Amino acid sequence: MEQGGLKRVILGCMSKKGFGFCFVGTVAGLLISSSMSGAAQQGSTGPVVVAYVFPRDGALKQGDVDPRLITRINYAFANIKDGRMVTGPDLSAQNFAYLTSLRKENPALTVLVSVGGWDWSGGFSDVVLTEQSRQTFIESVVAFLKSYDLDGLDIDWEYPGMAGAGHKFRAEDGANFTTLLKELRGRFDGETAASHRRLYLTFAAGASSEFLRHTEMAKAQEFVDTVNLMTYDFSEAGSDRIANHHAPLYINPSSPKKESADTSVNEFEAAGVPAGKIVLGVPFYGHVWGEVGVTNHGLFQPGKAVAGDWASYAKISSDLLHSGYVRYWDDAAKAPYLYNAEKQIFVSYEDEESLAVKCGYVLKNKLGGVMFWEYSGDPTGTLLRTIDGKFRVGEAKKH
Repeated sequence: MEQGGLKRVILGCMSKKGFGFCFVGTVAGLLISSSMSGAAQQGSTGPVVVAYVFPRDGALKQGDVDPRLITRINYAFANIKDGRMVTGPDLSAQNFAYLTSLRKENPALTVLVSVGGWDWSGGFSDVVLTEQSRQTFIESVVAFLKSYDLDGLDIDWEYPGMAGAGHKFRAEDGANFTTLLKELRGRFDGETAASHRRLYLTFAAGASSEFLRHTEMAKAQEFVDTVNLMTYDFSEAGSDRIANHHAPLYINPSSPKKESADTSVNEFEAAGVPAGKIVLGVPFYGHVWGEVGVTNHGLFQPGKAVAGDWASYAKISSDLLHSGYVRYWDDAAKAPYLYNAEKQIFVSYEDEESLAVKCGYVLKNKLGGVMFWEYSGDPTGTLLRTIDGKFRVGEAKKH
């Protein structure tokens, strides 16, 4: 995820009701532990809906976020400076105040801060390097959460052991990342024991085998509540000359790229992540290719990057679908796409139909839920209501 759109892994970016508590210690002094994750509670509480909220440098205002249909907000982004977590844009404090006020409408809503992202992951390798550097970072995290009345931390390191946007990286990043998560979890548990307030720990994961090769997923997942799988940006016009789906649920046998959300889920489960901890990422935006030939309505045809090669769902639904673009459906991939024959432009995106299929997939495979990047991409709430139609998050709150 990045501060001006969304960035893919370099191969080509909670609800309290979603997790349980277990108790350890003596009868006289119970200690609330975080070791029981959503995987243990999934059957009775339903999937989580995680909204990344990215105001860029702007101020959020009343009505910008509907808290009734979501269970967790991940505010993007906090930055890292001198080894400590710090606010990003100057308006972060104001935006945190607005988001935490939404708990009045939905007391089960949790508000986390996401640190890093595509542009701001440069400090992670140094942060995790030594015990001292990790403790400095952890102390800053705890102070940050208390200062802004937040419910936890989401780590968006893009990526351990890989350069990402040209960031510093080391071979030992993966092991050090695991250690950071372990130490964060220990500190969070200590804070919970003192305050009796649950603190959540999650991270955004590149949906690729390369990300898995550079991390210790079986160990790392033990210390987090969910792994937010970035199952989008599998193809982008800037790095892929073939017009393709950027967030297919399944692989079309004719696709030149053998990547999909289903493939990533299977790989992460095989790497040791329980299904109930996997949160499936869905995009509220599309990617655009130009100079794409008419064969197969542009799908799997050569194309080029064009100005405006990224489009929000709002633009797609309110503009493109009414100005010469025809919608097509790839039943093998369970993904829609648009093609404008006159302009020779191809658009890969997510819509209500593909999103409903993905939500059904989450339920069938007992995954932890869905997360989406990002909220402002669909201000009308069309896609969020589609998710709710499958998960009934809003309905559950009425009972």
